[in-house]
Amino acid sequence: MSGKLWGVGLGPGDPELVTVKAARIIGAADVIAFHSAKHGRSISRAIAAPYMREGQLEEHLVYPVTTETTDHPGGYQGAIDEFYETAAARLAEHLAAGRSVALLAAGDPLFYSSFQHMHRRLADHFDTEIIPGVTSVSAASAALGTPLVEGDQVLTVLPGTMPTDELTRRLREADGVAIMKLGRTYPGVRQALADSGRLADAYYVERASSTRQRVLRAADVDEASVPYFAITVVPGPKPATRITLTDSTSDASSTNSTLAAAGAAGTVDTNRRTASGADASQPTTARAATASDTGTPGAGAPAGDTAVTTTSTPGTDTSTVPVAPSTAADPAATTTSTTAAGTVAAHAVPATAAVTSAPAADTAGATTSTIVAGTVAALAVAASAGAAQGDSIGEVVVIGLGPGAAEWTTPEVTRALDEATDIVGYATYVNRVPERVGQRRHSSDNKVESERAAMALDLAKGGARVVVVSGGDPGVFAMAAAVVEESADPQWRDVPVRVLPGVTAASAVASRVGAPLGHDFAMISLSDRLKPWEVVAGRIAAVAAADMAFAVYNPASSQRTWQVAAMRDLVLEHRKPETPVVIGRDVGGPTESVRVVTLADLDPAEVDMRTLLIVGASTTTVFDAAGGPRVFTSRRYGD
Repeated sequence: MSGKLWGVGLGPGDPELVTVKAARIIGAADVIAFHSAKHGRSISRAIAAPYMREGQLEEHLVYPVTTETTDHPGGYQGAIDEFYETAAARLAEHLAAGRSVALLAAGDPLFYSSFQHMHRRLADHFDTEIIPGVTSVSAASAALGTPLVEGDQVLTVLPGTMPTDELTRRLREADGVAIMKLGRTYPGVRQALADSGRLADAYYVERASSTRQRVLRAADVDEASVPYFAITVVPGPKPATRITLTDSTSDASSTNSTLAAAGAAGTVDTNRRTASGADASQPTTARAATASDTGTPGAGAPAGDTAVTTTSTPGTDTSTVPVAPSTAADPAATTTSTTAAGTVAAHAVPATAAVTSAPAADTAGATTSTIVAGTVAALAVAASAGAAQGDSIGEVVVIGLGPGAAEWTTPEVTRALDEATDIVGYATYVNRVPERVGQRRHSSDNKVESERAAMALDLAKGGARVVVVSGGDPGVFAMAAAVVEESADPQWRDVPVRVLPGVTAASAVASRVGAPLGHDFAMISLSDRLKPWEVVAGRIAAVAAADMAFAVYNPASSQRTWQVAAMRDLVLEHRKPETPVVIGRDVGGPTESVRVVTLADLDPAEVDMRTLLIVGASTTTVFDAAGGPRVFTSRRYGD
């Protein structure tokens, strides 16, 4: 019996806007399918992450082109059509095998969505059901706080890709208008608004409903900074209430005036409720954060799990969502909030508060935040850090702790940790850093690198001295690349970024057996999360054919169990079966083990995510010595 295809609408970005039915189907499906551009960061995957469960199969459908050129013989359209056919065939294999497939779609599946292309190819062959989602048009209207149309007015939705003169004509004739697909089209869209006489009444909403939401007048937008996930709105009726603009100074009489915090995921929105008499300078609301623009979130917590715990100092006034029983040592000092399906709830957290996933030890002022289940949950900690530092810009230092042993952490890295106001990183590495008085700690799972980098840069922009923690060396399959890449965004141009090296896992494992990397060598990650397996396989074959020893990072995980065997078989096409392979697990840690086997005897069952492999070359030699086998790769080839 065939499986069922679900078109799952996720809404505009905030995981709390995912419908109850969509959340249920995401958690129940056998396969989660989602799209992304070549960078691998999937917004849909990030929104759905809190509702996913451990062990689900994932189909990452990567567009071959987005806006760039292509050498495909059919041009851009030919490349896209071929991609959709291939993607549909991949999903059809799962459906034919009896697996249910949840194909994720930001917004609504049948509203400018990639799902439509899969639907027309698969719906006639398999049982299909569509779960509608909140559209970005609705989210933009909510962000403005004003109706798009009323009475007999007609709402017109236009793509920004339309020719400027055609946009101009339609704008002149329309009542309320929403213009989608902006990005590089924005200069033409603004010209059409001006030519039609609608520019003065037009508003721009970026990443509606997320923590990176921005609301501006359309005339004030920097054309070079417009992302695809933005929308221009011209309300039909004259707004009856003041529309709050981001990064603008509203007068004190405005109703529900909001300063929306722009920038990285994890930045907190604060409301200035002057109409109700609240102190306009005090933060009153923090929006639930989302892992926008990412294909790298975690599996998520099941429904009902505790998503966030807020910890505040005694005597602070903390407003929260409904409180669950506290498990902290001092109940009077801690409030715990629980939200469904791991979604991070909105909190009003004072500057002294912290966000944590478990009761923390008394560290005399140290605070902790946790980015839970792939959803960025920096909340008020990020905002309070910037406020505490004033207007000066801090810095981001990306460091490597080494593979595990404390003595492998360099003095330079230790000094940076001592001087930091904030520690940001994957929870496993953050937990290796001794807690220090006054430091804020922001932990996350290992699949939200882009959001983690953006949060660190945003903290530093507000004046914090941020250390981003990696294991091993930060420049080797770790956080340095993510931070440096994110720092290329113009909004971070003034934030200093330094990278401090660390001992690599490859060096540590090699040292335990001698010098297997003594000659030319390569480092390869077996993970196909950010690159297709075809690329990984091609690189393995090339390195094997070049007769270089190579270190294998990320060889396996709970959801990736076949790649080690595939790698072994590829290498055996170029290397002898007796080629030495070093298996190093938890080197420098309490459960360290190191073995040397032959390539033919490499057992994938011995390998997990805490393992690093070193595959020898033709000149790699093993001999028995005191304390066990010793391995070296000669720097000399025979005559």
